[in-house]
Amino acid sequence: MATRDYVKRGKAPRKPTRNTKKQPPKPAFPFKWAFLALILVAGFGYGLYYLSTSEPPAEPVVETKPVKPAVKPQKKDEKVIPPKPEEKWSYIEELENKEVKVEANEPELSTRPYLMQCGAYRSASQADERKALIAFQGLESHIKTSQGEKGLWYRVVLGPYPMKREAERDRNLLRRAGIEPCAIWYWN
Repeated sequence: MATRDYVKRGKAPRKPTRNTKKQPPKPAFPFKWAFLALILVAGFGYGLYYLSTSEPPAEPVVETKPVKPAVKPQKKDEKVIPPKPEEKWSYIEELENKEVKVEANEPELSTRPYLMQCGAYRSASQADERKALIAFQGLESHIKTSQGEKGLWYRVVLGPYPMKREAERDRNLLRRAGIEPCAIWYWN
């Protein structure tokens, strides 16, 4: 069997592509719309010509009657209104002298103190950065190291707080500064 040299043969000629969609015929000049536009322009022009050549309408003449000055009749028996009685309100004095008694519940002191953790990091440098951000807000924090299942963790902790309300106040201060999330737990 003889070997064939396909390189010298060159590229195969391109097959003509078939257009399966036929191009729609170009629309003819829209005579109908052009005729309608011509009629409208001609009618508008004729209306302007008619208004400019016609005489303005005569204004109707209105007769004016002389107006007699009105005479105000004077009342002889005018009733005099008695002066407005002075109103006496009793609730004003009652409100000034009243004392409101509010029963404020004393906050319950828990037996265990609270701590607030604002991050747990793998590297000490990240924990120091978070500690510095908290220090800029005027709060003191410290870093606790803990050994977990996956290695050493550096936790940024604030506290101890005797009441949870104090920890929530500091957490809201940090939240307004953009330091989130901070969790409040019992001190272990």
